[in-house]
Formats: sequence, C-alpha cells, structure tokens
Amino acid sequence: QVQLVESGGGTVQAGGSLRLSCAASGRTFSSYAMGWFRQVPGKEREFVAAIRWSGGSIFYADSVKGRFTISRDNAKITVYLQMNSLKPEDTAVYYCAASPYNSRWSSEYDYWGQGTQVTVSS
Repeated sequence: QVQLVESGGGTVQAGGSLRLSCAASGRTFSSYAMGWFRQVPGKEREFVAAIRWSGGSIFYADSVKGRFTISRDNAKITVYLQMNSLKPEDTAVYYCAASPYNSRWSSEYDYWGQGTQVTVSS
C-alpha cells in the first residue's frame, strides 16, 4: 500500500520559515518525480516544486522560486520542502505527490498525501 505522509506544517509569522517533510512507502519511487502542491479553499491545487528521486530535475513555480527549496533523502525515502521568507499568500494546505513524469500538472500525479496546513500570519 503506497503511503505519502506529510508533516511539518504549522503557523508562522510573515518572513519566517518552515520545513515540510514527506515520507514515502509502499513501492519503489526511484523512477518517479516527487512534487509539492498547495491548495486554498475555492481554488485549484497549485504546483509548488518537484524533484526526481534519481536527481537531475528540480523545478519550481515562479511564485516560490528563490524562497523555497525542495530536496530528498534517498536513505530515508523522504522529500523535504524548505520554505523561507514566507508570505501570507503562502497560506494553504500543502500536499506531497508522486508522478512518473516531470510534471507541474496535478492530473499527472498518481499518489497523494493527506496534506498539511501552513498558515502565515501578517
């Protein structure tokens, strides 16, 4: 059974930092890309960042470039999203997901975590 479990969400003041973690289990993800998406009520799920387990491909949404960093720990089968210089508009539920493609499209992701809330206060 494939599981993606996010953790690390919380409430932080604008300008602060948080690190999200996504622990993966249940299958081999070596040929997959791992992505982070976010969603606020009433809006579509938005791509944030993605990385291939095998390395080489890392890409970000323009809105987070220079502030967020995605990384992975192959031994722990965990993907991280380091979020710095947080803004109130970063407030959302953040989801971890896995796709066989280097994709920004949520429809191309096969597996999803349950989400973790990030709230940035002004």
